[in-house]
Amino acid sequence: MIKMKYCPQCGHRLAYTRIEDREYLACESETCNYVFWDNPLPVVAALVEYEGNVLLARNKAWPPKMYGLITGFLEKKESPEEAVLREVKEELGLNGKIVELIGLYPFYENNELIIAYHVQAEGEIIMGRELDEVKVVPPTKLKPWAFGTGFAVREWLKKRGIER
Repeated sequence: MIKMKYCPQCGHRLAYTRIEDREYLACESETCNYVFWDNPLPVVAALVEYEGNVLLARNKAWPPKMYGLITGFLEKKESPEEAVLREVKEELGLNGKIVELIGLYPFYENNELIIAYHVQAEGEIIMGRELDEVKVVPPTKLKPWAFGTGFAVREWLKKRGIER
């Protein structure tokens, strides 16, 4: 969570202010109208299907047994579809094709909006610099987790008649 103390426009202190029944940090100066809206960031997620299995990845910054979908932030002038295919290429070295949009999921803990896609990929797996490990999981063994991209996994499995 970002905790700003000073206005980036004029340098005065920021204080919590109620605007339309919500609390935001706003500049205390009467001549400045800066409000830190703290809107969620859009993040893409790829449930990567590879040779009939699902690829889960472990980021180098994560604990040893924590795996997830391929994720990343949108870059300037990039569509979510372009972003998700770029992330699959950067992180796994694979060429991907979007099968479908799985859904949109708020991830309140990180102040993000996850845009999740089912991506079929092919090629040779070559891990990018952010990953420490990749796990290959048959869809019947895939278990969704109760936060973040886990909701997309649950939805994807449900569409395939695999309920967990």
